[in-house]
Amino acid sequence: MKTFSLDNNAALVTGSSKGIGQAIAHGLHDSGAKVVFHGNTSKPDNMPDGSGFVQGNLLDPEAPKQMIADAFAQQSELNLLVCNAGSFFDVPFLEMEPENWDRTQNLNVRSAYFTVQAFAREMVARKRAGSVVIVSSTNGFLAEEDSTAYDTSKGALVMMTRTLAQALAPHNIRVNGMAPGLIRTPLTAPWIDSQDDKRHHYEKKILLGRIGESEDCAGATAFLLSPAAGYITGQVLVVDGGLTTGQIGKM
Repeated sequence: MKTFSLDNNAALVTGSSKGIGQAIAHGLHDSGAKVVFHGNTSKPDNMPDGSGFVQGNLLDPEAPKQMIADAFAQQSELNLLVCNAGSFFDVPFLEMEPENWDRTQNLNVRSAYFTVQAFAREMVARKRAGSVVIVSSTNGFLAEEDSTAYDTSKGALVMMTRTLAQALAPHNIRVNGMAPGLIRTPLTAPWIDSQDDKRHHYEKKILLGRIGESEDCAGATAFLLSPAAGYITGQVLVVDGGLTTGQIGKM
């Protein structure tokens, strides 16, 4: 269906040098969009031909505004944004220090907020409609052990999706969220692949019987950005294989 196509669209995907962000960027390209990748350091080797790249450390308060300016300079037709950049810096709650707390909130929450703001300002100035997807997590709904700062940040992104959808609706900018469950990425793979008992536990808890791959998040994001989701805003689409559906899982 044409409504699922991203032809004649251009997207910036933050945190797309690896993992979920990179899979999303490739998925948007495969759906027809021109894509600008983003990373903290060097650009990935496997970017599709014709793609752009912007570099920036989103822990820098000025980085979101500069990143958006650089992305529009490379791709003036930009009208789609995926805020995916984020990470995990947790320690047990009683050991948490303000530095780690601030690092988590600044990267996961503040940078997303001001990236959307900078993007929206450009879109409004150009009188252009657009669409945003904010990548949160099932941790935004359900707590996890030794994950207090991360869980708090992802819960904030769930509400950010809703409040920015309301703020930007008058400007014809849709804002939705995508909440991955347990996905194998460069961040999670070391413990997933080294702890058989924990992996088997999750494989029994997930209704589809497997841990997700980064590519599993790409189609959902492309859908939310596409004309097929043109009457959807302020919603968070959970992509977790059924992890959060049942209480106990297989015994």
